[in-house]
Amino acid sequence: MLLERADQAISSTELQKNTRWLLDRMANGQQDRYVVIRDNRPTACYEALIDELEDLRIDAVARERLVAIDQVTLLSHADLLARLGSAG
Repeated sequence: MLLERADQAISSTELQKNTRWLLDRMANGQQDRYVVIRDNRPTACYEALIDELEDLRIDAVARERLVAIDQVTLLSHADLLARLGSAG
């Protein structure tokens, strides 16, 4: 967990008291990362959690699209290579 600036360090108590405000700052781009300090040691990095949430959101969008996929216009990998010309 890399702490690049002093404003990235927050105590676990501060996190408990101000969770919504801290996460809102990340959501609107005012803060890029928080490192939670507990017992004078870094214990969690909220940048990693936000990245994981974004990955889960992308996965959910992909799953929704797979359900609604048009089987008529779907191309296999081999058909796509044939259309584009194999670059092998």
